[in-house]
Amino acid sequence: MSAGAEGGADAPKEVWPSQSRPLSHDRVTLVVDGTRFVVDPAVFSVYPDTVLGRMFGRARQHSFTRPNSKGEYEIAEGIGANIFRIVLDYYRLGVLHCPEGVSVAELREACDYLCINFDCNTVRCRDLISVQSGALLHELSNDGARRQFQAFLEELLLPAMVSSAQDGERECRIVVLTDDDTVDWDCDNPPPLGEETSLISYSTKLFRFFKFIENRDVAKAMLKERGLKNIRIGIEGYPTCKEKVKRRPGGRSEVIYSYVQRPFIQLSWEKEEGKSRHVDFQCVRSRSVPNLITALGEGTVRATPTPQVDELDRLNGPAPLTPEQTVN
Repeated sequence: MSAGAEGGADAPKEVWPSQSRPLSHDRVTLVVDGTRFVVDPAVFSVYPDTVLGRMFGRARQHSFTRPNSKGEYEIAEGIGANIFRIVLDYYRLGVLHCPEGVSVAELREACDYLCINFDCNTVRCRDLISVQSGALLHELSNDGARRQFQAFLEELLLPAMVSSAQDGERECRIVVLTDDDTVDWDCDNPPPLGEETSLISYSTKLFRFFKFIENRDVAKAMLKERGLKNIRIGIEGYPTCKEKVKRRPGGRSEVIYSYVQRPFIQLSWEKEEGKSRHVDFQCVRSRSVPNLITALGEGTVRATPTPQVDELDRLNGPAPLTPEQTVN
């Protein structure tokens, strides 16, 4: 647990719990955000797997948690005193009551730091139409999106990435179609897709997941955590089937395709990505006579221009002859 800033001598002090129940003689003073909290450490044993439960449980007997020179414990650096009050009530009530004016995001960060479960069973807001409730639902949606995308990644996306890797590719582009979509292309006149070749994943659930931009942001963050690069997730038109065929002059036919808006995901696992897309051809300047007419008029031998040599040819070509080999 990292130490926070030490509170001054006149820092406010709060005795917790505030109810009339007598505290044990073994009390500790916690300094959080310049505020001192006098706490009975026995309350933290209710949730021994949390950070405070570990600090003031058996670990305290082995001096794993040490006070400062004043006998106080400076903890929870970066957590405000108002947030820490809510955290302390969790050990007494079993829930986190988020009042008006308190940031749900900050409360979430504090719970993650202190290893406290943050879900619908542990967090309470005043009502369902408050700003805090909206922020709470947003955080809960992010948690659900992480769990959901983890399953999509293992079941749908990772097999496609492995298939591309086995073909020697170092990037992958996947188009997500619904279970009811059908792809019917003309073999002689396929749709113009450029150089990009897309794999197809049929999943209505993944299609609905990528419909929300917040879910796409969660997916990008999770893919970055796994070391993937050049991640693009969006929605674009994808040709599914022929709509009609037009006959052009000269007997050439043109196929018009029907496009549907579907999400796609593009990513790369290439390590030397900058070098693969730019080849630096290092050339040698040729020697040439500036005034060729003057040189011929003076009867001098015209210098033969040295051809430009590609660095790749220099490396791959035969070794140059030595002076001894030239004489022989």
